[in-house]
Amino acid sequence: MAEAATGFLEQLKSCIVWSWTYLWTVWFFIVLFLVYILRVPLKINDNLSTVSMFLNTLTPKFYVALTGTSSLISGLILIFEWWYFRKYGTSFIEQVSVSHLRPLLGGVDNNSSNNSNSSNGDSDSNRQSVSECKVWRNPLNLFRGAEYNRYTWVTGREPLTYYDMNLSAQDHQTFFTCDSDHLRPADAIMQKAWRERNPQARISAAHEALEINEIRSRVEVPLIASSTIWEIKLLPKCATAYILLAEEEATTIAEAEKLFKQALKAGDGCYRRSQQLQHHGSQTRHQCLGVHQKKASNVCQKTREDQGSSENDERYISLPKSATICYTAALLKARAVSDKFSPEAASRRGLSTAEMNAVEAIHRAVEFNPHVPKYLLEMKSLILPPEHILKRGDSEAIAYAFFHLAHWKRVEGALNLLHCTWEGTFRMIPYPLEKGHLFYPYPICTETADRELLPSFHEVSVYPKKELPFFILFTAGLCSFTAMLALLTHQFPELMGVFAKAFLSTLFAPLNFVMEKVESILPSSLWHQLTRI
Repeated sequence: MAEAATGFLEQLKSCIVWSWTYLWTVWFFIVLFLVYILRVPLKINDNLSTVSMFLNTLTPKFYVALTGTSSLISGLILIFEWWYFRKYGTSFIEQVSVSHLRPLLGGVDNNSSNNSNSSNGDSDSNRQSVSECKVWRNPLNLFRGAEYNRYTWVTGREPLTYYDMNLSAQDHQTFFTCDSDHLRPADAIMQKAWRERNPQARISAAHEALEINEIRSRVEVPLIASSTIWEIKLLPKCATAYILLAEEEATTIAEAEKLFKQALKAGDGCYRRSQQLQHHGSQTRHQCLGVHQKKASNVCQKTREDQGSSENDERYISLPKSATICYTAALLKARAVSDKFSPEAASRRGLSTAEMNAVEAIHRAVEFNPHVPKYLLEMKSLILPPEHILKRGDSEAIAYAFFHLAHWKRVEGALNLLHCTWEGTFRMIPYPLEKGHLFYPYPICTETADRELLPSFHEVSVYPKKELPFFILFTAGLCSFTAMLALLTHQFPELMGVFAKAFLSTLFAPLNFVMEKVESILPSSLWHQLTRI
């Protein structure tokens, strides 16, 4: 019984939603008809006469204040809409309308039914979208002390965002810490140093870790089963402390190289010592090799993730994919024909096989990451690459162009070939967010992630270019129109009054004509006749 009642309510709800979705015009005319029929008991004509008399008594100053206030309000809405669009890439009014009004109009039910029918077909593309929106560590990131900090000293700008540095801190904790660090004083200090946000505190902790390792400690070595002999040894230097100092304290590349060599020497000494203590028990071995085991497991997990993300649809190019691979392949093919390439000659005789291969390689690279050509062609200024990148995003384009622009300039005619052919890619994929040509559709999450990875002074490249929302254009037009009306009413009050009356009379002329025709068909005494019945 309960199930039958629930089913009846669901059907009733669906019928109501359907009626509001498709029969809103019928509802509108029914309401108008009822208002007209009830115009006598509701005294609509009298109320309209009273309103018209009140409006005739108003002075032009009222209309100036009215239009000025509406212009001010619409201007404030325009400013807010523009700020929201620049920050989040969408209209606030449109987003609220879709979120709150669409469920009332039945949008959720339709989407849910469509999703249930196509969930199996879209699962692969959803997984691919998630994997392509993943942030990756930039393998060619710069040194903080020798390069990023020097940029800050010269320009006064911070080249790295807090989000980017926080991801690097997590990477450092994964690479250079393990569960047994608390057993070694120097490693325990470094474990806290990698979590420290203040750069000076990290550097001080690294120096403290190096000083602690100067102290001699006892290492228990059981030489005979019935006795124990204590051997005094000097602990090796802390390799991770040298790595941190090379990254953040060194002010030149030469100083960083020197510290990295010391880190390599300390790491080699730790490895030799672990080999000597290997036969003294599994506990000591695990303590010494904990970092290496953690690194090995991370590498294995990384390999499994890459292999899992490479299981793509057959009609798309399989992984590995990156801007470096795609654009380097395009440069290698362009190198064979770029020195003799001429767009005029190619338009007359057509493209040769080698030129066609080069153009196809450029189109493939541009489809994978459409932000790179503007940096290679120097149509947009470069900045220092971030420590993390998003594949197919603006951050990856900056990282590639920063290191490979010189390679494209070194090949004669390569940039000219790129300039003549790269925009042709967009004709093959007119709707990149819905369907791709060689790769999966372009992910919609790149703009948000790039804004968190790139500094605020950099203008993030957006693809595809977003058009201004309707509500921004509407509020801009409304603000301009009301401001103009306020100015004209203030300067020419009498003329604007005559114009307003003529405009309103013209506007309501069709309505008055319809009312007269309806009045001739349905007399005003109809309501009294209905009450008698």
